[in-house]
Amino acid sequence: MSITLEQIDLLRERANASYQDAKEALEKSNNNLVEALVYLEKENKIKASPKTCDRRFIERAKYIVKKGNETKFIIKKDNNNIINLPVTAAIIIGVVATPVAIIGIPVALLTNHRIKIEKENGEEAQVNKIFDTVSDKVNSMADMLSKECRKQNDDKNGSNL
Repeated sequence: MSITLEQIDLLRERANASYQDAKEALEKSNNNLVEALVYLEKENKIKASPKTCDRRFIERAKYIVKKGNETKFIIKKDNNNIINLPVTAAIIIGVVATPVAIIGIPVALLTNHRIKIEKENGEEAQVNKIFDTVSDKVNSMADMLSKECRKQNDDKNGSNL
């Protein structure tokens, strides 16, 4: 039985193989399409189609956006939520309004606000430990500077009397 162009086209479509590889595989497998696919697979001649790669990228991007929408970026002060946004929105705001983020985050830390990332199920992300450590360090430095300034003012006012 001779190999037809339809068989080659079908095999090429399934395996994203060249005409030559498809014809060779059909010849070696006595025109059996399944055996030809197995042959091409064993020979590592099956290529991922660009559509498959695009589809994987799109599916991965959708998954990341979905997870970002389920995860919350929270800024709290005294157990009151000041900002509660999906992480996706926080990232977009950070990119679009970079100066606001560059100024806002340090100001929030200096004014004893806490930054949290909360997962969909209410569980805190591991990055929160880092945020808490940074908040604690910033607050202790701010307290030290404040005490030092008060001490200098007291010394200055005491020497003026």
